[in-house]
Order: sequence, then C-alpha cells, then structure tokens
Amino acid sequence: MDILTVLGLLIGASAILGGNFLEGGHISSLFQGTAFLIVVGGTIGAVMVQYPLSVFIRSMRMSSWIFIPPKIDFDAQIKKIIKWSHISRKEGLLGLERFLEIEKTLFIRKSLQLVVDGNEPDSIRKILEVDIDANERSGKMAARVFESMGGYSPTIGIIGAVMGLIHVMNNLADPSKLGAGIAVAFVATIYGVGFANLFFLPVANKLKMIVSEQAQLNELITEGIVSISEGENPRIIETKLQGFLH
Repeated sequence: MDILTVLGLLIGASAILGGNFLEGGHISSLFQGTAFLIVVGGTIGAVMVQYPLSVFIRSMRMSSWIFIPPKIDFDAQIKKIIKWSHISRKEGLLGLERFLEIEKTLFIRKSLQLVVDGNEPDSIRKILEVDIDANERSGKMAARVFESMGGYSPTIGIIGAVMGLIHVMNNLADPSKLGAGIAVAFVATIYGVGFANLFFLPVANKLKMIVSEQAQLNELITEGIVSISEGENPRIIETKLQGFLH
C-alpha cells in the first residue's frame, strides 16, 4: 500500500472540505449527484473517444498501482544477477536454464532464454532494448489517459456550470427551483477542477514515474544479462550494476 497516495488524497479532500466548513458552508452542499455525473461521465466519455480500447483498458488496470504499486527492488535484482553470474561461471550458461521456470516476470524469462540459447551479447542487448522501449512507450501511453482526463475534466465542469445556469434562467419565475440549478452550476466547476488537480493529473504523473522505474530496472537486468553472456567477473558485474542505485 502506497501510504503517500492515501495521505495525499485525505489531506487534499480534508483541506477543501475543512476550508468550506470554516467559511460557514455546509459539507452537504458540495455533494451534488448531477454535477458528479456530468463531470465524471463526460470526462470518461471524452477519453474513450480519444484512445483505443487496448490503451484504455490497460490504463484502468494500471490505476491500481497508485495504491498498490508493483514491487521494484533494485538491490534484490542485483543480488539475483550476481547469483546467476556465479552459476554461469561454474556450470556454464546452460546452468541458468533451471531459473526459466522459477522466474515469474516475462522480461526476465526472456532475458535468461536469450542467454541460455547462446545468443551473442550485442544481439541480446538489441532485443531487450527493443522490449524496454516498447513497454515504456505502452505504459506511458496508458498513463496519458489520466493526463487527458485532467485536461478534459475542468472543461466538462464548465459545461456543467453552463447547464446549471441554463436551468436557473428557465426557472426564474419559480424561486424554489433556482437553488438546485445554482448548486449544480458551481459544484460542477469545483468537481471539474478538483478532480483534475487532486486526482487525474497526480495519478498520471505517478504512473509515469512507476513506468520509468520499471524501465530502469529492465535496463539493469539487460546490463547484467549481457555481462553474464560476456563472461565478466561477478565482482565487476556487481560494481557496474551498483551504479543504477544512484
């Protein structure tokens, strides 16, 4: 669980609700189902028009990362690579074949398979770099879905505000209906700007950061695997990989 995400959302929401309360406002006045439907529904609809289904689905799956990010442990991976290098020096590259079934990560299995198959170091590096670039581009494209939501949300909020004002103008003769229209008008604007700056844009940036860290970890794996295939000394490999920690 990413405690900073939880704390950030709680602090942001509390600041807004607390400020409204200190100004003498009622918290219930900020909860308008109509405004929520207009802003959230309109924003989701807009990004569904912009992105293909595969990108949209991946972004929804990645959204869980803001609370439960994937484990990215550089130290553990370096230790694992050093272990592989010792085994390869003692048993040869074929000694790494038994790790193919143990590793759950597709990128690591592919890396080990390339080494076990006896490919040249340059070929291994080129193949893995293509994978790294493709995965990073795909991940960042999915993260941009939330970035786009952050762009559309305030505008959809303005649409909700205009709709509320139209409702007000149509009911000027009936004062009892003016309150609801005015509430939708202003709350829709708050929802649009609030969701964009407290959720959509921060989520997009956090997902991009995680994707970049994954790419860096894969670069570390690539460097380690290529070094093993070149038969480098485990100590030299460890010293080289330690640079990724800084």
